Amino acid sequence: MVDVPSAHAVQSWRSLPAGQQPQWPDPAALDSAVATLTRSLPLVFPRECDLLKTRLAAVARGEAFLVQGGDCAESLDAVNATSISGSASTLQQLATVFGYATSLPVVTVGRMAGQYAKPRSATTETRDGVELPAYRGDAVNGFAFTASARTPDPHRMVRVYNASAATLNLIRAFGTGEQAGHGHALQRIRQFAASSPDRARYEAFTAGIERAGGFTGSDGWHTPGELFMSHEGLLLDYESALTRVDSHTGAVYATSGHLLWIGERTRGLDGAHVEYFAGIGNPIAVKIGPKTGQDDLLRLIDRLSPEREPGRLTLIVRMGASQVRAVLPGLVERVTAEGIPVAWVSDPMHGNTITAPCGHKTRRFDDIFDELSGFFEVVGGLGAHPGGVHLELTGDDVAECVGGGTGLTFDDLPARYRSVCDPRLNREQSLDLAFRLAELITAGPGPGNPRTLVAGRTGDRHG
Repeated sequence: MVDVPSAHAVQSWRSLPAGQQPQWPDPAALDSAVATLTRSLPLVFPRECDLLKTRLAAVARGEAFLVQGGDCAESLDAVNATSISGSASTLQQLATVFGYATSLPVVTVGRMAGQYAKPRSATTETRDGVELPAYRGDAVNGFAFTASARTPDPHRMVRVYNASAATLNLIRAFGTGEQAGHGHALQRIRQFAASSPDRARYEAFTAGIERAGGFTGSDGWHTPGELFMSHEGLLLDYESALTRVDSHTGAVYATSGHLLWIGERTRGLDGAHVEYFAGIGNPIAVKIGPKTGQDDLLRLIDRLSPEREPGRLTLIVRMGASQVRAVLPGLVERVTAEGIPVAWVSDPMHGNTITAPCGHKTRRFDDIFDELSGFFEVVGGLGAHPGGVHLELTGDDVAECVGGGTGLTFDDLPARYRSVCDPRLNREQSLDLAFRLAELITAGPGPGNPRTLVAGRTGDRHG
């Protein structure tokens, strides 16, 4: 059972500076939307959040691997069974590849059912001399470049809540269906390998997965259909309105998603986001960029995980391929020296965004893989556990990132670019990336490979 918490439990953030919040033009409309959300049922439940925390504790100990991925920004127009099940299926296929490569159970988390708000580097956008508010995600305003669409509307948060509830219903149905099983994931992996330009390499690897018969972990808890939900906890009006008290324990939980994270732009120690996140019982994460100082990181950990509870805090590293090998070692060494149990995860997407000649934001596949390789080299080389990957991806046939086995180029972007914000890997690119990283992991120590790749991996599991 969950109850609406006291005002103090979720409103203390209001006395602190809150970055990246919309300028709602109608306070009465905001109050109405918040009141509706406060009366609404929770989207997720405390026991589910606690289960995920247990899973992530295994990641922090080096006993599991995290695969987290989904849309950069979900679109209300894309809430349909095909897109949702496609992304969920892609995540399960990645989990199958990484489970085999690491010989570890895999924790699977979607950037879904709540990823509707985005931070922006500028508050406005100008086109042909016309200046309008920046698009901040469908929870705030519309993508169309018109004054009416770009005006922040708090009732969009209610629409997002309803869309997230529908997505969760589909995800839960997916988890009990045939598509979530190991057999379906393996079939899709076979199809990918057979059609890949790197067919010879990937079919041999796929044969190894088939011989292994699926890896469930030594304690048997890994289940293919288990899929948790996550999003950036950016809109504090939305998050606090959906915060509830577990009537059994008295602990406070965000019930908008199982795992919420704080972005690079809102992790200030004196800010409202850190205040809110410090008070909820969910597992949480923080994006860590190249400007993160060692002392600041330790203070942030102290604030968000003062009891050093394994599974409570995940650090999602987003440095960029050109900086990860230079900046990350000092952070890993400092946190490891303090004996702090965190899960280290790589986000190789956000530090590698460029603008294509056609004007679309894009990312080069090779840069994404280079940052992933650097992350594994650094974290594994320092004796810590490279705990997972955090990817922006879709199961749809889009062309938003360039490169990969199918050789997408800048010229391919205009016809198949669907993202309303940042570019995503499509299914083929996602699996291509997973196979290449899996090859790196299974190759083990050697020239060009990390000294220690995954703490829990044992080569004899693969025969």
